[in-house]
Amino acid sequence: QVQLVESGGDLVQPGGSLRLSCVASGSIASIRIMNWYRQAPGKERELVATITSGGTTNYADSVRDRFTISRDNAKNTVYLQMNSLKPEDTAVYYCNANILSTVPWAYYWGQGTQVTVSS
Repeated sequence: QVQLVESGGDLVQPGGSLRLSCVASGSIASIRIMNWYRQAPGKERELVATITSGGTTNYADSVRDRFTISRDNAKNTVYLQMNSLKPEDTAVYYCNANILSTVPWAYYWGQGTQVTVSS
């Protein structure tokens, strides 16, 4: 059984930084793409950043040049470094990954971690 667990969410002032982590655990054979999504109150969940197993990244326009996604394949972990945070970055941030385990390739979600940007 595969689990994704996020951590690192917090209350931070505008202009501040946070680093989110997401660890995948279980009977994992391989992980392809890993993503960070976010959902603000009253809004739909949106894709924030993506990283492939080879390290190719992509970002939403709203976070490009402020956020950096990275991964440690040996640790089955994906990170999201968030700098120059703005109040509009306030949301629950979710990790999502395409994983091969004892079942065929499937997408899994974490439970989310709250990021609040406020003075």
